Amino acid sequence: MAAASSANLPATMGSGRKGKDPEQGEDTLDLKRLRYFIALADEMHFGRAADRLGIAQPPLSRQIARLEADIGAQLIDRSRSQIRLTQAGQLLSERARDLLRRALDVRDEVAKLGSGKAGVLHVAFVGSATHGVFPELIKQFRGQHPDVDLHLTAMNNAALKQALIHREIDIAIARPSIIDDEIISETLHREPLVLAVPDGFAHDPKTPIPLLDLRDETFILYPEHPRPSFADLILSVCDQAGFQPDHPVMVMDYQTAISLVSVGVGVSLVPRSVSSSPHAGVIYRPYDGPNPGTALSVNRRTDNRSPQLWSFVEVARRITRAGNKAGGPG
Repeated sequence: MAAASSANLPATMGSGRKGKDPEQGEDTLDLKRLRYFIALADEMHFGRAADRLGIAQPPLSRQIARLEADIGAQLIDRSRSQIRLTQAGQLLSERARDLLRRALDVRDEVAKLGSGKAGVLHVAFVGSATHGVFPELIKQFRGQHPDVDLHLTAMNNAALKQALIHREIDIAIARPSIIDDEIISETLHREPLVLAVPDGFAHDPKTPIPLLDLRDETFILYPEHPRPSFADLILSVCDQAGFQPDHPVMVMDYQTAISLVSVGVGVSLVPRSVSSSPHAGVIYRPYDGPNPGTALSVNRRTDNRSPQLWSFVEVARRITRAGNKAGGPG
């Protein structure tokens, strides 16, 4: 290990005694002196070691002498014209290099944690987020922060809110957002709604389906609990179109809704990103009628200032800006 690489290490490590100048000596393993000793052990010459360290020879000689005094053992055999290490010096040379390597590792690990480049981040998300921009967000974050241990969990909006408030997670990807005085919500992505209908549905695939034409169909809504929810958004859309679904089927999540559509139970309104993953027995169509769209949001506690969280938020913001520049969800 090159001695110069530890120039930014702390000056001392050991007993924790304070207030002494290293030049005055103290009963510690001083990292600076260890660095000096390693340089001398490598060069086996006081003059060359001093040049390597960028200091004069007399201060180097004093530091080595004080290191020997602190340890209580002779490290350098000066009895010959060419110096050599004693057995104690050979042992210290081996162990000191390991100490400096570990000190550098500690410094790097702490720096990574402090900058958000390492550590742990707990992210939970609604099931429908597995389509669209969220997978790309995870991919980019992992690519830019490979040393952050990312824990991912699927939850509904109510569970997301409780988990955030109780500090069980750091980030919640919700649809559309989580409203609470303790939570900050930022829009990640907006997208329109589309119809999910059975593949035998009789309609011209080239034209949008009038939503009012589906007033006699069974609507599959989700989630069943808690309310209000995405289901109430869809009921509002139907109301604006001029009808209310008769006997809607309530399910817990969009995956169940799509599965029921595939077997002909009814139709459903879903985020357009869901259509990016084909499902046997289901076709997706634009519709003619009110379309307020839906949004994914990134939610966090107001008091969470962890660098890992901010690293995630910054990646999310870049993805949002890129989407906006590209013309949004269209």
